[in-house]
Amino acid sequence: MTKLPRNVAFLDIGTNSIRLLLVRIDKNHSITTLTQQKEVVRLGEDEFIEQKLQPPAMQRAALVCQKFCEMARSRLADEIIAVATSATREAINQQEFIDMLKEKAHIKVLPVSGEEEARLIYLGVASGLHLGEHQALFIDIGGGSTELIVGNQQQYQELASMRMGAIRLASVISLPKKNGVVDVQDYMMIRNTIQPQIKQTVLLFQPYQLDMAIGSSGTIINLAEISSRMFYKRRLQQDDVMTAEELKATIQLLCSRDLEERRLIPGINPERADIIFPGAAILDVLMEEMHLPSITISQRGLRDGLLVDYLTYNQLQITSDQLTVRERSVLQLARTGMVDEVHAEQVRRLSLQIFDSAGKIGLHHLDIKQRELLGYAAFLHDVGAFLSYNNHNAHSYYLIHNAELLGFDQTEISVMASTAFYHRKGLPNRKQPQFSDLGPTEQEAVKIMSMFLRLGESLDRSHRSAVTKVTLSKSGEKNILLDIEANKDDQLEIWGAENHKAAFKKTFGLNLIIRQAIFNSK
Repeated sequence: MTKLPRNVAFLDIGTNSIRLLLVRIDKNHSITTLTQQKEVVRLGEDEFIEQKLQPPAMQRAALVCQKFCEMARSRLADEIIAVATSATREAINQQEFIDMLKEKAHIKVLPVSGEEEARLIYLGVASGLHLGEHQALFIDIGGGSTELIVGNQQQYQELASMRMGAIRLASVISLPKKNGVVDVQDYMMIRNTIQPQIKQTVLLFQPYQLDMAIGSSGTIINLAEISSRMFYKRRLQQDDVMTAEELKATIQLLCSRDLEERRLIPGINPERADIIFPGAAILDVLMEEMHLPSITISQRGLRDGLLVDYLTYNQLQITSDQLTVRERSVLQLARTGMVDEVHAEQVRRLSLQIFDSAGKIGLHHLDIKQRELLGYAAFLHDVGAFLSYNNHNAHSYYLIHNAELLGFDQTEISVMASTAFYHRKGLPNRKQPQFSDLGPTEQEAVKIMSMFLRLGESLDRSHRSAVTKVTLSKSGEKNILLDIEANKDDQLEIWGAENHKAAFKKTFGLNLIIRQAIFNSK
């Protein structure tokens, strides 16, 4: 049995960069990220012609691994799990490099196969997405290889690894030296070079019905960042989508600049400016050959998969496999904030009962997706209380808004955070950024859902789960009845609900009448 709490570091030694993830696994199986680090080392530079890692590249990688491991140990890492991908697994001097890492960084490094790399990428990316019933194609373009996976939320169906990546292609494809310019003709030459291999690989995926595509890795993320700045004048956000047309326009922009000018393009990582064309060509051809109209961008990858694999192997999953990605990430945040889970679940249950009965009488026209967000906001409404109870709704807003809640897009996270913010004190106010930053549809949802959360929270004021059922119904044109059933003395709860009558009238323009609670001692 793995002893908890435990600090574990995961090291992903890639062809282009090295990534570190250090987490603490607590006794309640919640996960706290202590640090994430990344350093570009170009381990695969000048390797792929002779399949030999070059001494300067090995020295750079060894130094970064040494410093990352020193950092992890200084933060009390109990173990460090390290894997190496394409550049290492294909090198004829692989053992020399592994021995160097053992000597300098004091770690044992496991080179993983292409299919194992694909499996770990799938675990890392899928664990952060809300796929529902959809089946997706996962695309990860690395420095030395490109991994393709077909899978749904629960499992993968097909894994493939192509020996084709941004650094590999940059080193084996000779482009004319024209001040670093890669014009349209040069770019088409790259496409034509890689197209036959891609055509052959995508045949593996023809039997599968694909509902969407998910892209991860530095190349895809950076292309999407440039696209987002160009088309939407903003930074890339969680689960953003890049269309095939936007990708082609981004490539045209890149083709119009020389190397130094490319480094100044908004959104580009200057360290990728010299290798971005091969990666862009891989994605461009893949989307064309597989008829993908768009691709959703994920910031997760192999190192996240190492964590998921570790938790599974050691039976340390936070919750039952029956829970969705969204439910797991909400519970993760709640446990990190030491939320009273019994109270949180009671408030969630009562808030949803109010939502449902209010919908039946036409008090709102919100849909099932907004109902789901209300449930999560209700469960997290007190997550900021461990920082300070006074003004804890503001702390809850900050934590929810800035947490890496997996499976949600940024709009959904903002709605949940704002709903939690307005569960007490003032009503939604357009002068406040927590409300004014939302769109009109989201503002209307927050105004209604936060009112239901206020009532739900007040109906468990004593934290005794006294109220078993709550229902709203109409009484004439101007009155709404709130009926409460309880199995314990619920006077505190009734007083709490009474305090929200004025807020209810301001929200809905109707009077709230609280009827005598039905006491059921059974």
